[in-house]
This record gives sequence, structure tokens and C-alpha cells, in this order.
Amino acid sequence: MTGTSAGTGQPGLERRLGPADAVVIGLGSMIGAGVFSALAPAAAAAGSGLLLGLGLAAVVAYCNATSSARLAARYPASGGTYVYGRERLGPFWGYLAGWSFVVGKIASCAAMALTVGAYVWPGHQREVAAAAVVALTALNYTGVRKAAWLTRTIVAVVLLVLAAVVVASLLSGQARAARLDIASDAGVGGVLQAAGLLFFAFAGYARIATLGEEVRDPARTIPRAIPIALGITLVVYAAVAVTALAVLGPQRLGETVAPLAEVVGVAGVPALVPVVRAGAAIAALGSLLALILGVSRTTLAMARDRHLPPALAAVHPRFKVPHRAELAVGAVVAVLVLVSDLRGAIGFSSFGVLVYYAIANASAWTLSPGEGRPPRAIPVLGLVGCVALAFSLPPSAVLSGAAVLGVGAVVYGARHLLSRR
Repeated sequence: MTGTSAGTGQPGLERRLGPADAVVIGLGSMIGAGVFSALAPAAAAAGSGLLLGLGLAAVVAYCNATSSARLAARYPASGGTYVYGRERLGPFWGYLAGWSFVVGKIASCAAMALTVGAYVWPGHQREVAAAAVVALTALNYTGVRKAAWLTRTIVAVVLLVLAAVVVASLLSGQARAARLDIASDAGVGGVLQAAGLLFFAFAGYARIATLGEEVRDPARTIPRAIPIALGITLVVYAAVAVTALAVLGPQRLGETVAPLAEVVGVAGVPALVPVVRAGAAIAALGSLLALILGVSRTTLAMARDRHLPPALAAVHPRFKVPHRAELAVGAVVAVLVLVSDLRGAIGFSSFGVLVYYAIANASAWTLSPGEGRPPRAIPVLGLVGCVALAFSLPPSAVLSGAAVLGVGAVVYGARHLLSRR
């Protein structure tokens, strides 16, 4: 099914993704990034309150997912909250959501690419990262169905690796239930900060909504796919977090660079260490693939409205993908991995994505019952949770994120003034 995008008269994307594809793309975005990169800094922040932080992040993510699913069913077009904010709150709020998503997720793309390089060839991580970006951009260029099939394979491999880690570690005799006890080091501020960092891991379900123009029967598929993907991810994260805490304890978990490799090493199964490292690289590839998909679709939507160069709104006549937007995103990420140190990307990305979902919840609040509005408490709790977690992140992440959003607002204001003249 093809056609023109609503209200633009431009060629539309083709609806090729079914329910299973949508769930897998969401899983590919979530499973991996948090397990392999966010557990350690979250444990350093929350200490023995890590599981509380994980639960809080899951609650906020559930509210955001519910609001996003209802909005995606109402507005099944590429762009996600950029579209919802524009339609429900006004052009500026839609623009701000799109800006925070694109900038924050481009940083996440670079972080995931550098993770691939660090695990595959530590001495040449930048070159490997750039090659990974080029390869996955080329794959996305040839069609979203191929990307969905590769994501399905990656998710299956990563789930097998994580299952091996959990089973082998819990049966090793090194796991101690006492290490799961919540002690006095679990302060409110630390738990909030951990939840904000772990939210980075849950935010991948946005990829399902941003692909709304390529999903078959989106009014039914998206509201079903988002909670399924989120629920599976929560179960996996909880199992891995409990295992890591039981084997390492919160202090050692917070100090390690490669937590799951450390877990299997301490558990006395060193043969799994290279498997874990390979799994981490594959997981990061899956996250990178889904991130490029999502960022390019939001770029497409913003280009259609001329908030970004209109040339980026082109859809390939054969492959039915936003090929120029994908190439532009790939090029920017490839440059970033070669010239930038993005160790703080998790915090920076979390801030931008939390702002994005705050706008999604505010948009969902305006839905009428006939438009599928969720229970009032869900967007309220989601909005308050997003704001609280955003400002509990490390100060550097809050300052840099606020500065980038400020730049975006200035650009929007300047463009608006020029258009009026």
C-alpha cells in the first residue's frame, strides 16, 4: 500500500510492517543498550536501590508507552511525538519534541556505534564504529523489511546470550540473595538518577511509533506492539539486574565497565566472557539499526514541515524509504564517532528523550474519550515522572541538554520571525 503523506501531497512510505515486525523493532531498540551500558552507572547512583530505580523507570515508561500508543493510533504517520505535539499542542511543541528526539538520538546512535567498536576491536573502535554506521545505513536504504528481519535475528541472539548469563550465574553458587537487600545507601536522589539513566534503556518503544507510516493497520498494531515490547524488555532487564546484583553486589556493579562480562567472570564461567562481549556488540548493532530507522523518520516528518531542509523529505521511488534523511543521519553519526568522545551520551540522550515524552503525555491529556484518551492518571503521572527524572540526571547532562533545547528554540523563533517578514 503506497500513496501520499497526509496533508503534504508528497509520496508516502509503504506499509510493510506487521505486528511481529513492530514488536521486534521495539525489542531491538530496548534490549541491549540498557543491559550492557546503563546498569553500571545506575548502580553507582542508586547503590542497593538499583531495583527501585528500575521499577520507577518502568512505571514512567509504561505511562509514556500508553500515551504514545493512543496517539500513534490516532496519528499513524512518521514522526512520533513531533506529529502529536504539533497536532495537539501547537507547532512549537511539536518542533521542540522533534528537535530533542533527533539531537538526543543522534548522540545515542554514536554511542551505540562506539560500543560496537569497543567490543569488536578496542584499539580501533572509531573506525569500526564508522564502518558499522555506513553498513547499517546502507541496509536501511534498501528497505525497512530487510532491517526488520536483521533486527529479528539480532534480538534472538541477544536474548540467548542474556539467558545464558542469567542461568549460568545463578547456578554457579556465587549468587547471594543478601546482596539484593536495600540498605541506607539507597537515597531518593540516587534512585531518581538511576531511574533517569535506566530510562535510556526503555525508550526504544518510540521506534514503533515513529515508524507509524510503515505499519499495517496502525490503529490496532501499534497499541498492541508497544506494551508487548515493553513488557518483554522489563522481564529481561529485571532478570539481568537481579543476577548482576546477586553476583557482584551494588558497589562492585557500579564500579565495573563491562558489568555482564564481570558477572560471568566472578561466577566462574570464563568461557562465557567472549560470548558476552560478542553479544554486547550484536546488541549495540541492533540498537543502532533501530535508532537510525527512528531518527530518519522524525527527520522526514520535520523536513516535510520545513523545520529541516525540505530535500530530506524525499522518499525513494523503489525502496519506499526516506533515503535522503537516512543518508544525512548516517553521515552525521559517522562524523561524530570519528571526532567526538560521547561517554556522557546516555545522560544527554535520556534528558532529550524525557523531554520528548513529557510532550507526548501532555498531548495525550488533550485527547477526548472518543479519540481513545487513556485514563487521566496515566498522562499526568507520565508527565510528572518525565520532568522529575530529567532534572535528577547528572548536572552535566541537564545543562548540556537544556542548552541544546535552548538552541533549538532560538532557531525556531528566528525562523518564525523571518517567515513573518
